[in-house]
Amino acid sequence: MAIDLSAKIPNNVDLDRDPKLRRALEAWQPKYVDWWKEVGPVGYQDKEIFLRTAIDVGSDGWAHFDYVRMPEYRWGIFLSENSPDRKIGFGDVASETVWQDVPGEHRASLRRLIVTQADTEPASVEQQRLLGAICPSLYDLRNLFQVNVEEGRHLWAMVYLLHRYFGRDGRDEGDALLERRAGDRDRPRILATFNDPVEDWLDFFMFTMFTDRDGKFQLLSLAESGFDPLARSAQFMLTEEAHHLFVGETGINRIVQRSAELSRQDANGEAMPHGGIDLPVVQRYLNLWFSSCLDLFGGEVSSNAAAYFASGLKGRPNEAKFPDHVEKNEVRVLEVADDQDRLVKREVAARLAINEDTRDAYIRDCARAVERWNRSIESTGLPYRLTLPSRRFNRRIGEHAGHHFSPSGDPISANLFEQKRGEWLPNAADRAAVRALQQKPVTKPGAFASWIAPPTRGIEGRPLDFEYVRFT
Repeated sequence: MAIDLSAKIPNNVDLDRDPKLRRALEAWQPKYVDWWKEVGPVGYQDKEIFLRTAIDVGSDGWAHFDYVRMPEYRWGIFLSENSPDRKIGFGDVASETVWQDVPGEHRASLRRLIVTQADTEPASVEQQRLLGAICPSLYDLRNLFQVNVEEGRHLWAMVYLLHRYFGRDGRDEGDALLERRAGDRDRPRILATFNDPVEDWLDFFMFTMFTDRDGKFQLLSLAESGFDPLARSAQFMLTEEAHHLFVGETGINRIVQRSAELSRQDANGEAMPHGGIDLPVVQRYLNLWFSSCLDLFGGEVSSNAAAYFASGLKGRPNEAKFPDHVEKNEVRVLEVADDQDRLVKREVAARLAINEDTRDAYIRDCARAVERWNRSIESTGLPYRLTLPSRRFNRRIGEHAGHHFSPSGDPISANLFEQKRGEWLPNAADRAAVRALQQKPVTKPGAFASWIAPPTRGIEGRPLDFEYVRFT
């Protein structure tokens, strides 16, 4: 499908052929820009940022890099290339032709899936809006803003689907997405993690590592959907999402590399006295964000997930890799706590445990990143190692919610958990120490804060001392 970059809303969905839809989206556009100016990045709305903008959906040359002020960013609507012969790959409708319109019986469920995904996109922008004031470098500042504008574009992708396929209900949902606020007591975002504060850059890198990685797996699941416009929207969103994961994974790697180097110089093995972040503090932040993001996959036993799978609405990441695409008569064994907080085996229908398939893949991907960070620590000769906590640790949703476990997954009492909370999760002293290191922004080209190592290369072939954000 041809891409119209000259349109008021860049798109490859032929908006000009549907004047009513085009007018509705053009009416939503100024509301979106007002939202961006109100709760988007603080202090940099008028600055020129070296950003990439989507201009195509092909694998080569899909993005253009140039300076742009964020409120003038060319947010657009892009679906991946159409596959005319595509079939649904799972559930009771496996091998049937994908749907180009919303089946009436699935209207409510599809709207719920799209709204939930859409709500995460503006939430992350709101959570990160204050970080520019304490950035560790222009390189990192630019990456923050790149993540922000692409989360905004992902919101556009979902709002297009709501407007195009859900009529007045969809337009109302699109307006509501701009009315909720991350962390607001009266108008919170839908999912708990997207109401949690992102107070500093260690939070931000953990967010882009773990929360955006959840986004990756949710998009991989939606990319399997029998509703083809949703699948194609998710497929292109994954192209942009890869950069967000890069920012988080490499950002934490640069922190632990610097922390390990500084800890080696200290008699007590501490980095804080030398301007770094102690590795146990990094571990506590890791425990917090990883456990919070495990909740985003939903409960271990979920009738909603089973229904989505059976009806072809939402599959599993890379569904083709699974041996059984129907899972009608299969079972899965879960290890959960009973009423006496003892771990017991529980057998459930495989469809009810579909969320666990996605969570398993997510945990494996996170473990790979942790191994990389540990190699960086090991290269300095320091014996410390980071670990992922158990999937049972610190959960607010699912079979493990309401019970208490150590990071290793052992059942413990509520009293012991509270006693150990400050050892396992960020405490007030951790927060204060990290804030003390991040009081002022580092905005000289090529300079980096004391607590993070420089990256190995710049952006789009530019040097590290490139002016990624222009202040004049």
